[in-house]
Amino acid sequence: MTHPMPADNAVGGQPVIDVLVVDDDPVVRFGLKMMLSGAPDLRVVAEASDGAEAVELTRRHRPDVVLMDIRMPGTDGLTATETLRGESSAPQVIVFTTFDADAHVLRALRAGAAGFLLKDTPPDELVVAIRHAAQGRPVLAPEVTRRLIARVAESGQDGRQHIARRRLDVLADRERTVAVEIGAGRTNAEIAARHHLGLTTVKTHVSAILTKLDLNNRVQVALLVQEAGLVPPD
Repeated sequence: MTHPMPADNAVGGQPVIDVLVVDDDPVVRFGLKMMLSGAPDLRVVAEASDGAEAVELTRRHRPDVVLMDIRMPGTDGLTATETLRGESSAPQVIVFTTFDADAHVLRALRAGAAGFLLKDTPPDELVVAIRHAAQGRPVLAPEVTRRLIARVAESGQDGRQHIARRRLDVLADRERTVAVEIGAGRTNAEIAARHHLGLTTVKTHVSAILTKLDLNNRVQVALLVQEAGLVPPD
C-alpha cells in the first residue's frame, strides 16, 4: 500500500515529491520547511501540529512522504502512522524523532513506516532520505537496521516468536533464506553475491516475501525475522 510518485508537476523531468511536515513545535516545522525548500524536487504541501491533523491533511493533500514526529500532545505520531499506513492510498512515513531506536520507533516500523531519522540529521541527508522513501526504499542503513531489530531480541517478553515463525512458514525455502538475509540487514546486492543469485532474482524473491507476508517494506521483514529468532543480534 504505497502512495505512488506523482506523474505531473515535474522539475527538469524529475517528479516533484509532495511532503507533509508533522511536529508540535512551530520552530521545528519552520526549520524543516526552510531546509526542504532548497531542493527543487521537494515541495512542502502542508504542516500539522499533531497526529489527528496529520491524518486530516494527508487525506486532503495526498502527500507522497510524511515527516512524522512521535511525541506530540493529542494524537501522537505512532497512532497517526498506524492510521495512515492502513489506508488504501498510503503515503510513505518517515518517523522524525530525537529518540534513537527505542520501543516507539519499533512500533512505527511495525506499522509500516519507511524508517526513521533523528532530528539532527543534516539537511542533505534528509533530502536524500525523502527521495528514497518516495521511491519505496527503506530509510535505514543496514547497520542501523541491525542495531534496531536487535532490540526485539532483547525484549523476550514480547511473546512474538511463535507467531512470527508461523507467519514465515508460508515462504518457500529460497524466499525464507532471502528473508533471513534481510533480517541480517543485507542489501539485495549482498544477498545475490552470498547465494550466487542474479539481482533480478533476489528482487523477485523480495516482492514475493512482501506479498505473502502482507508487509509494506523490508524493514518489517527484518523485524519479523528477528522476532522469530532466526538472526542472532550483532
